[in-house]
Amino acid sequence: MKITINQIPCECERGESILQIARRNGIEIPTLCWHDGFPGQGACRLCIVEVIEGGRAKIVVSCVYPVERECEVLTESEKVRRQRGMILALLRKKAPDSPEIQALCERYHAPEIERFLPETGSRCVMCGLCVKACGELSVGAIATVNRGVEKEIATPYHEPSSACVGCGSCAYVCPAGAIPVQEMEDVRIIWGKTFSLVHCQDCGRVIGTAEELAAAAKKSGQEPDTLCADCRKKMIALSFRHTYGEIHR
Repeated sequence: MKITINQIPCECERGESILQIARRNGIEIPTLCWHDGFPGQGACRLCIVEVIEGGRAKIVVSCVYPVERECEVLTESEKVRRQRGMILALLRKKAPDSPEIQALCERYHAPEIERFLPETGSRCVMCGLCVKACGELSVGAIATVNRGVEKEIATPYHEPSSACVGCGSCAYVCPAGAIPVQEMEDVRIIWGKTFSLVHCQDCGRVIGTAEELAAAAKKSGQEPDTLCADCRKKMIALSFRHTYGEIHR
């Protein structure tokens, strides 16, 4: 099946999201809550596009809108840019301290909305990526708490979580720089908790926190890692060459 995005013909499968099709064809659609590892959040609404089917146009959220028939898609129409600017104006009130949000606001000429007060000191846009990453890749140490305007991402009772292993997955996927991480030579501080860092025994590169590696070892049933991924590959390659050489002597 074919659709056109910004007048560019694009091959696609029925049921694929517009965002997936656009990215595969090198067409940019701005996102905040999208991550390749956790698709289909649909939380930030920044990836809206205009879809024209049967002569009728509508605004849809591209990351969760499945293509069912041939259509025309516009990612930067006047209507899209205006509504995207309004979405960003509201996100700026939610996360006024985020340079990423500020840059997007400037790009889309987001209007000032005087009747809403900004949440001073906040960078979080409540996209939910950090919670999803912690739940699926780590130990589920953070969650969405409270409701309405009090809604936020936090550890239980805002105390250092006994479950957190300091892996930093939450901070890595955050699109707005809302989760502070301090990393020094031997320690990492995140969510108010200090973790000892483990270094690769060959090259000295940081491979994770002691708690993170212990949790991964427990899950896999193996000993905790002592080598980084690159050094482990080199060790396997050397072992293979040695074994292969012994066989062919």
